[in-house]
Amino acid sequence: MPQIIPIKDLKNSSEISDMCHKSDEPIFITKNGYGDMVIMSMGVYENAMRQLAIYQDVELSEQQIENGNTKDARTALEGMRKKYGI
Repeated sequence: MPQIIPIKDLKNSSEISDMCHKSDEPIFITKNGYGDMVIMSMGVYENAMRQLAIYQDVELSEQQIENGNTKDARTALEGMRKKYGI
């Protein structure tokens, strides 16, 4: 379940830091009852960026398939063998 805290609680920075490191998900900050910011630990952020990069690679691959920019496996392996002399 996501954690939601009011912006005034950011004054307790060490407690907020502990919350971020104990949680495996972002913490949502509200201002005047509305969503305003999201904070998270560096580990959670790095994992999110890693996942985003994977999703972007998959999307690029799907676009290449749709555009016909593909090779069959035998042709690709043959090209790599020639290029690297294996």
